[in-house]
Amino acid sequence: MKQSEIKELSTAELQEKLGETKKSYSDLKLAHAISPLENPIQLRSVRRTIARIATELTKRDLQ
Repeated sequence: MKQSEIKELSTAELQEKLGETKKSYSDLKLAHAISPLENPIQLRSVRRTIARIATELTKRDLQ
């Protein structure tokens, strides 16, 4: 998910998306621990998406 897409979402949508993304990240980590993922770079991209969403939520709280 790109930063421009994140900025267009409402705060409620961002919080919902953050929960979904965190769940998918934990599922990916569990799957990777059991048997290596075909594309382990997915872990990094999901983690960065979580950080982007959290950053946008923090930015909105400060304004």
